[in-house]
Amino acid sequence: MSVPADRFEPPAFHEGRPGLVRPVPVDPDGKVGPTRGQAAGKGWRRTSRGHYLPARFAAETAEQRIVEAAVALGADDAVTGWAALRWLGAAEFDGVELDLELPVPLLVDDHRMDPPPGAFITAERRQRDDRRVVDGLPVTHPLRSVCFEMRFAPTLVAAVKIFDMAAQSDLVSKREAETYVRRLSGWTGVGRCREAIALGDENTWSRMETEMRLLWREIGLVDVVSNHPVFDAAGNHIGTPDLLDLDHGVVGEYDGSLHLEGKQRAKDIRREGAFRRLGLEYVTMVAADRRDPADFLRRTRDACRRGGRDRSDRWTVTLPAWWVATTTVEQRRALTSEQRSRILGRRAG
Repeated sequence: MSVPADRFEPPAFHEGRPGLVRPVPVDPDGKVGPTRGQAAGKGWRRTSRGHYLPARFAAETAEQRIVEAAVALGADDAVTGWAALRWLGAAEFDGVELDLELPVPLLVDDHRMDPPPGAFITAERRQRDDRRVVDGLPVTHPLRSVCFEMRFAPTLVAAVKIFDMAAQSDLVSKREAETYVRRLSGWTGVGRCREAIALGDENTWSRMETEMRLLWREIGLVDVVSNHPVFDAAGNHIGTPDLLDLDHGVVGEYDGSLHLEGKQRAKDIRREGAFRRLGLEYVTMVAADRRDPADFLRRTRDACRRGGRDRSDRWTVTLPAWWVATTTVEQRRALTSEQRSRILGRRAG
């Protein structure tokens, strides 16, 4: 007797990815999949050609969407782009942009293949070491994946954000990306990819920090560090600002909606005061500045003029001997598991 959809339990995708389920093909007996008649009913959801899941298993996460798209892959194909980066641990790649789900990019041998719902295919040539299997899913190497996204990004700013978020997760470093992109000479979008790598930063913690840093660059602020700890003359840690212009001593912070809440707002005010007591100027960017950054840039120029008049020796970015450096991908990769949990677990705060 066939199993009805409301009692059918699809197989788990992989033991290392709890909660994800694998779509199943039609089964004439209705035991390991729906019968053809059942598949046509409301109790089942078609995920790709010939594969189904009970309708109660909605694709509510990026990972489940990726798994469902990957069922259509051939033996030498792979998930690439943002979806591969997500699978490899880059949480910032959630597959959503402007409240719309991004299609899962699939690198395939046969460009004539019909893409599954919610996916698109690319049949670009590949290199021998581009593909690997991670937790049961074939994905392209992080460098191939991030370069794919940067090459087809709609703007240079978008491409830099892609690099920064991949580097934030320690999947790629600038040195690695610069070396890899040399293999892509003549590929579509490779010029944009190279520019984005050159402008990228390995220690950016959010896309808005990237946007703010590039706005500063437009007005000539290029000696800027991201999320670098600042110390007083005695070696005490004062804070780690989003951005710090070393030439003028100007701190830049982006305040999203979280920063409007009571406790966070009080913390931000104390933090600003601590920086100012060291002689640092302070500029805040808010969501409204994204639509028209003219006033934010005006405030930045004003802060630079004030900071330029007082080159204080009360602050430094030189790390004391006891501080564990984490501003580069290489430094973070060298951390122990305990250090990663203790140090990097606080980055968002």
